[in-house]
Amino acid sequence: MSLSEQIMSDMKDAMKARDKVKLNTVRMIKAALMNEKIKAGHDLTADEELTVLSREKKQREESIAEFTKANRDDLVAETKQELAIVENYLPKQMTDEELNQAVSQAISETEAKGKSDFGKVMKALMPKIKGKADGKAASNAVRKQLS
Repeated sequence: MSLSEQIMSDMKDAMKARDKVKLNTVRMIKAALMNEKIKAGHDLTADEELTVLSREKKQREESIAEFTKANRDDLVAETKQELAIVENYLPKQMTDEELNQAVSQAISETEAKGKSDFGKVMKALMPKIKGKADGKAASNAVRKQLS
């Protein structure tokens, strides 16, 4: 089942279940995908869909941080529910061990020697882990292994 079919199915289920949070979140995801499709001028590839979903996930993570700072526990709870729904559409996230293994492989492929090769390693690593690991976590793992 394609992502758009999955989203439509989940939207119908949320309507039937009268689950407002899920319905609103799925609608936001659908709108973001449609906007990206219009901007691109063609049907989105799986990679482009993954980019949109990652952006939606990051927005919700940033919102949770801001709401926590402002002591808005009501909004934090709702945004966490939205985040869980968005994460259902993303591929399974890599464990720290898997991420470190991917970093090691990228370092050996690029023959990186030190911190000056950070950019080369990240350029080789990011396409392999796209959607499966956070860029910040990858960056930290590369820095740690290059030092």
